Amino acid sequence: MAERKKRHWLSHLSFGTVSLVASGLLVLSYLSVIVDPAKAWFFTLFGLLYPVVLPLTFILFLWALFRRSHMRGLLFAVLLPSVFFFGRYVQFRRSAPEQEGSLKVVSYNVGLFAHGPEGADRLALADSVSRWLRAQDADLICLQEFFLPANVSLDNWLKSHFPGYKAEYYVFSGTRGAFGNLTLSRKPVADKGKINFEHSTNLALWTDVQLDSGAFRLYNCHFESYNISLSGLVKKDGAVEETERKMRRSITERPKQVAEVMQGVDNAPVQSMVVGDFNDTPLSYTYMRLLRGRRDSFVKAGKGFGATYRSLWPLLRIDYILYPPELEAVSYTIPHVKYSDHYPVIATYAASPRLGF
Repeated sequence: MAERKKRHWLSHLSFGTVSLVASGLLVLSYLSVIVDPAKAWFFTLFGLLYPVVLPLTFILFLWALFRRSHMRGLLFAVLLPSVFFFGRYVQFRRSAPEQEGSLKVVSYNVGLFAHGPEGADRLALADSVSRWLRAQDADLICLQEFFLPANVSLDNWLKSHFPGYKAEYYVFSGTRGAFGNLTLSRKPVADKGKINFEHSTNLALWTDVQLDSGAFRLYNCHFESYNISLSGLVKKDGAVEETERKMRRSITERPKQVAEVMQGVDNAPVQSMVVGDFNDTPLSYTYMRLLRGRRDSFVKAGKGFGATYRSLWPLLRIDYILYPPELEAVSYTIPHVKYSDHYPVIATYAASPRLGF
């Protein structure tokens, strides 16, 4: 009898400990949206854990209900804020008839065309991606980690592969080729520019796009990457220390880059759409800063999992199209094409007469 009571007590203690740890991690993940990573970089890691910690905490809550555990009140309380965050990861809306939009936007990190089948030629993969993009019949195409070999003329390649589009790009040249961001537009472009991030090959392009109903500024962003190889983490001596250094640098650099973009957004003469590879999840300081004054296309018009990083699907959503409220999102899709380590994101919008300023 005493032994049974002891096991029962240990079981309660173990369940309570696990519940407290899960609850603490969930609370810390909520705090990651307001804590500046430049001041406390590790808070970003708690935000990354959210897609794992949330279902674990929910299972613990159901188990606490079943067992009538005193932990059920705490678990319920820490789950409540997820009402505001869960929809940034998964949407359960019903299928609706396809609606016509006056503007279609694609954003795609093409991964330097280095993630095709083993042994695949980068230029051949670039040709495949360009064919797929032309088939989408988009008005605006924003590419990150675009690459062409050094022996290929960038201007000639763009003219032959994207007829009818005006190309705005900024690339870094190296011995192997040119890489950077590329914005393609079938709409009239009034102005353009770029934001070079200090001590980084990441950048943001901005383009003033003219519509019949007005104009807006399009920011094509690629914020600081982690540059972590999972295979290298296992095989290389000192890889843990190097990984920690890379993560710290990436996490602390992104807020500075976001601040530069937001300065441009705040000073722009028109409303802004911010798209690209943010390298941060929806529970992050980066996302919350960039969302201010804009809406999330996936939240407004998407369905299913919003994850865009193919290697860790469905955990990581790091590619976005954030649009001004003067537009109305009517559709959002994430085609699961395997040309890159990212999936592309596609949104269509109905323009409002309020867009003009």
